[in-house]
Amino acid sequence: MTDLVHLLVDQPLPGVSRLTLNRPEKRNALNNQLRGELLAMLEQNDRDEAVRVTILRGAGPAFCAGYDLSADNRQGQPYHTAGGLGQWPRHVVDGWFRIWDLAKPVIAQVHGWCLAGGSELATACDLVYVADDARIGYPPVRLRSPPDMQFHPWTMGMRQAMESMLTGDALSGQEAAARGWANRAHPADALDAEVLAVAGRVAQLPIELAAINKRSVHRAMEIMGLRAAIRAGTELQALAFQTPASQAYMGRFRRDGESVSALLSERDAAFGDYREGGG
Repeated sequence: MTDLVHLLVDQPLPGVSRLTLNRPEKRNALNNQLRGELLAMLEQNDRDEAVRVTILRGAGPAFCAGYDLSADNRQGQPYHTAGGLGQWPRHVVDGWFRIWDLAKPVIAQVHGWCLAGGSELATACDLVYVADDARIGYPPVRLRSPPDMQFHPWTMGMRQAMESMLTGDALSGQEAAARGWANRAHPADALDAEVLAVAGRVAQLPIELAAINKRSVHRAMEIMGLRAAIRAGTELQALAFQTPASQAYMGRFRRDGESVSALLSERDAAFGDYREGGG
């Protein structure tokens, strides 16, 4: 794929492709162009016999701060999703399941902020390794809605999922690994090397066997209801968007003169975290 605008591609090891989200000035916020480039490259890697595993990471101080709320994400969506109420959550979940359904493994390498849609992107990957001091959270539950992709009960269990949904608080990388969202946490300055070591080991497996091994885990999760539950979650998000609190808050994003930064700060001020406290 040529003419990439928001994605860097390199091959740090034989059989290993590394994709770097490259909007550091926006904390790698996901607009439609970045999502389109990312999914196209992942699908290209899935067809490339020279690639056995893909690493996904972010440039700059963050992995991904979530969806780009300053963009009109209704325009230029990179693939079709049926319209009507709930089109947006169904659309992005379609994309995350495109990663889930790839034959070849994808590894998320998470540092800095990993918020909202960024946490959904990482969760869609097969393995997740995080910096100790990464911050993983879903703050939109405070004034907007539950997640587009409700992964929390599946990766962390009911109690931690409930706490995340009722507070919007972030987890550190160490907490995320301890609670099952990530495989392991490492010091930030060792994360590159640790992820490359795992990728090198994964790349030793025959491609066809790795695909079957990956699918065996996913099929077990799907028999327990993961795919149906996440699909149902998109309808709950659509319902949440109709609540007075959500409509009042989100309506202000579309008014001239109200900055996204100010609105996010307003959301988190009472909690004293994210951009209002760094925690």
